[in-house]
Amino acid sequence: MTAVENYASHCKKPKIFYGYWIVAATFFCAFMDSTCGYYSFSLFVTPLEAYFGWGRGTIMAAWTARFVGMGLTSPFFGRLVDRWGSRKVIPIGAAIGGLGFVLLTQTTNLWYLYIGWAIVGIGFAGSGLIPGSAVVSNWFKKQRGMALGIMGIGFGAGGILSPLIGGYLLPNFGWRASYFALAWLMWILIPLALLVIRTRPADMGLHPDGVEEPEATTKTEIEEVSSKTEGFTLKMALATSSFWLIGISYLMATMGENGITQSQVPFLEDNGFPATLAATTLGVVGICSATGKFTFGWLCDHIPVKTARVIGICFLLAGAITLTSVQPGSSVALIWLYAFLNGFGMGSWMATLSLLTSTTFGLAFYGVIMGTITIFMMVGSAIGPLLSGFMYDITGSYHGAFIVFIIAITLAIPTILVVRRPKSLKNV
Repeated sequence: MTAVENYASHCKKPKIFYGYWIVAATFFCAFMDSTCGYYSFSLFVTPLEAYFGWGRGTIMAAWTARFVGMGLTSPFFGRLVDRWGSRKVIPIGAAIGGLGFVLLTQTTNLWYLYIGWAIVGIGFAGSGLIPGSAVVSNWFKKQRGMALGIMGIGFGAGGILSPLIGGYLLPNFGWRASYFALAWLMWILIPLALLVIRTRPADMGLHPDGVEEPEATTKTEIEEVSSKTEGFTLKMALATSSFWLIGISYLMATMGENGITQSQVPFLEDNGFPATLAATTLGVVGICSATGKFTFGWLCDHIPVKTARVIGICFLLAGAITLTSVQPGSSVALIWLYAFLNGFGMGSWMATLSLLTSTTFGLAFYGVIMGTITIFMMVGSAIGPLLSGFMYDITGSYHGAFIVFIIAITLAIPTILVVRRPKSLKNV
């Protein structure tokens, strides 16, 4: 009798499928990553500008440093996930991310800021998308899109705390103490992962989706089982056009998405809207992003993944156009419309990217392939805010940068539409 069989024979089947606890834990990991990173960064731009006198372009370069750190280490963490499992990797990433925020509290010059955010980025690579989507994909098969969508809600829900950080912590305690608070939020993930995360259902004598005895009888199920053992290696994936098309499409869309979102707070303040409204708008974007992640996760279980992603990109495009039309004296309703469109469109990236990776290349080497594809997203995420910051410093306006982002988001649509599943995996 194997260890797994012995474990299963002595344990009663839990009333609640343990995979749901996995989804809850990865949701919380995504929530902390987005709270501490994506939705908090722009809130510190104005305080740092006022304290040090730095230009917005130079401050936004820290955002680039974050994604350089994430991009360079994502394939490495992907390999660790494939070898060690998410339960061991997430605490490492969370510990590194927290240390990065501690370093940021000691910022006295730009190099502290850049190095601190680069270390934070390394931490995010090990605690967020890659290990989270990998472990959820292991635990769910038939409703993987839905499960990934629920996990992905965390990446959008982090915006809920933006008003707390921007409207309370920063004004009352300053940016140094606020960075330290973010460090503690990251460290919460360490005990959470160790106590809750289990990399595969077999670790607990269970099967994906909580079924008693899975039978691979349908064509889809047979392909699913085969892809786990015979999926593409990273080298094989790199040789396909699909890998590069997926990467380029997400690079362009993410460049526009991040460039717009990370510029919206100073953009609204420049147009005469109060800081509290700008921070609240960021929170609304997060709420709509969370809604979008659940919706698009569900959609991916019912329509082609590429179609779902195109719908999401169209929302991003409409949001970018709407924000560009905002002027001093514009109705607040126009800002809320932007927040809905941009946030809902942002919700499409997580489930679609994970499913495009697993269905195109299989699950056998999912971690390292997903980690390598995310480099494209890191590049786009790094370029967007940096471009908008420097174009603002040069022209005194975000208008030119927003036009560039609109073009980039538009080009992401045909690029994703031409992606095809490699023939060798079809025949597995």
